[in-house]
Amino acid sequence: MLTRRIFLRGSAIAMAGMGEAPMWLARAAATEGNKRKTLVAIFMRGAADGLNIVVPFGDVRYRELRPNLGLQAPRKGDDNEGIGPFTGVIDLDGRFGLNAALRPLKALWDKKQLAIVEATGSPDPSRSHFDAQDYMESGTPGKTGNGWLNRALGDAGPDSSPLRAVALSNRIPRTLRGEHEAVALGNTQEFNISDQDRLAILKNMYSLTPDAPLRRVGKDAFDAMKMLQSMDKQSPKNPEEPAAIVPGAGGPGRNNRPTYAAGGQLGKNLQQLARLIKSDAGVEAAFAEVDGWDHHQNENGQLTGLLNQFSNAIAAFCEDLGDRMEDVVIVTMSEFGRTVEENGNGGTDHGHGSLMMVMGGPVQGGKIYGEWPGLEKEQLFEGRDLAVTTDFRTVLSELVGRHLGQNDLSTVFPGFKSDGPLGLLRS
Repeated sequence: MLTRRIFLRGSAIAMAGMGEAPMWLARAAATEGNKRKTLVAIFMRGAADGLNIVVPFGDVRYRELRPNLGLQAPRKGDDNEGIGPFTGVIDLDGRFGLNAALRPLKALWDKKQLAIVEATGSPDPSRSHFDAQDYMESGTPGKTGNGWLNRALGDAGPDSSPLRAVALSNRIPRTLRGEHEAVALGNTQEFNISDQDRLAILKNMYSLTPDAPLRRVGKDAFDAMKMLQSMDKQSPKNPEEPAAIVPGAGGPGRNNRPTYAAGGQLGKNLQQLARLIKSDAGVEAAFAEVDGWDHHQNENGQLTGLLNQFSNAIAAFCEDLGDRMEDVVIVTMSEFGRTVEENGNGGTDHGHGSLMMVMGGPVQGGKIYGEWPGLEKEQLFEGRDLAVTTDFRTVLSELVGRHLGQNDLSTVFPGFKSDGPLGLLRS
């Protein structure tokens, strides 16, 4: 395993050959025992159907409104799993159950490291993907130009890392845009410039620019590049690593353990993130996204595959990190949910309320949070959608305040006042 001591020593040696090591690395080496808290946000783009992800089988209206699309309630004596039209439901508390494609996450629920917040969403009523995503990523109405996760970072300390905020994508999403520098990693294997002459020219161009912010961005990017290159040199090549962290043939690994390979692109991205966290690269905030949740037709067929990848990726990440998950919290979100009633094409249309999942070592899990509004006609938002009873910022405020330690939440979510924490994290 690549330990912090080996990584810092190797990085210092590698960077010494390229010139003076950056000051943040020297300070990090001097404070070897200092662990960082990490918040990982995963955005399910396209409006995920929370009602068929965590199924409210205890509400009789669920199957009435979804006679073909609705999943059947679990049956006793059947491994707590009912047989639905496409997939079963894994009972959680007698009222709600996981879509069976999320089975890899059941272990987190049993360990009380998975909490589910029902009927969450934003006040945005537009049902427009663009507007709703913009609201949720910025964390406030209007065009702020920056994102809540960037504001959540607060001021950088003297030993902050150039990989303090990372987007596991090829671009910086709205969530991470703002005053604090963030790096879009894409694939870490591609995050380098092998032509040293070209690299020297680029570094010189950035260092000589009169634009101070651009100069700082360039410096951080090159520091990050050096760091990732040094990690590549130090990374062990051990074919006997556990199945949970070795890509397989696209399905569960040995003993049905989750694998990154079964997690699709999200699995690849989370594998890169786990590598950075285990190497003590200084990651405090990370953002990943999964597309493809806009299911107007053939929803169950598409949802099963997506959820299988989604759950394998997250479960493999948690297993890979092991005890390091005590410092990591994952939160999932989607811009809005789907209509409660199925449409005529085996799918659902744009809705309102959905759900959020919170996972990690510090999580007070094994519990459904939030007020369930019910699915009767008079209980629905505009007579057709699941109502929102918990603003998404209530969930995020608790994670930002209690996990990342950001005390001034008014700067993170301006104009929003939470009714108080839900109790998602252990004291």
